[in-house]
Amino acid sequence: MNIVCVDDEIQVLGLVVYMCRELAQKPEVEGFTEPEEALDYIKRVGADIAILDINMPKMNGITLAMKIKEVSSDTDIIFLTAYEEFAIDAFKMHASGYVLKPVNRERLQSEIDHIASVKPVSYEHSEGVFIRTFGDFDVFKDGRIVKFARSKSKELLAYLVDRQGCDVSRPEVFSVLSEDKLYDRKMQKQFDVIIRSLKETLKEYGIEEIFEQSGGRLRICPEN
Repeated sequence: MNIVCVDDEIQVLGLVVYMCRELAQKPEVEGFTEPEEALDYIKRVGADIAILDINMPKMNGITLAMKIKEVSSDTDIIFLTAYEEFAIDAFKMHASGYVLKPVNRERLQSEIDHIASVKPVSYEHSEGVFIRTFGDFDVFKDGRIVKFARSKSKELLAYLVDRQGCDVSRPEVFSVLSEDKLYDRKMQKQFDVIIRSLKETLKEYGIEEIFEQSGGRLRICPEN
């Protein structure tokens, strides 16, 4: 388990990082006072859990949480704050936990234990491609979760999986992913980027054979 902690108050951050390192799960922990640095780290390395202060000047925790979910949808979020009124915003974000300051060791351990107890079953010993469609949508290759460079590419794959091998046209898929936009030349080019990103991700993990593009139509290949 690896945890990222973000708080603009360095003393509070140091305390939270220390408490996390003393948790029963013995996680790897990284602390940041700058939200952008934390986001960059998660993009590169990933994180099982992000513990975020809500009230930060440059980027508040709610905004940071949304950005984290865009690049790492499986990261669980725990919010820290001294203000109870932020709880509503936290719940709207479907946060996994909410801890009031000053941080209590027992409360923090309880939140981490809860997250650990409801984490999806591990597929670390599975071979080949496994796609989980109940609850969160995730793709595993030989037990390793596939990280998508673009969230829209992951959405595209999810839609194709839902079609269970039936091929669909590019305009049809685009209308599902971007229902409020016109499929004009500009949008066609943007959709090309999404498809290309999906192909690159699948190739990176050696599973490009599960996706097929032919004559302007797209499909997932269940047989592969």
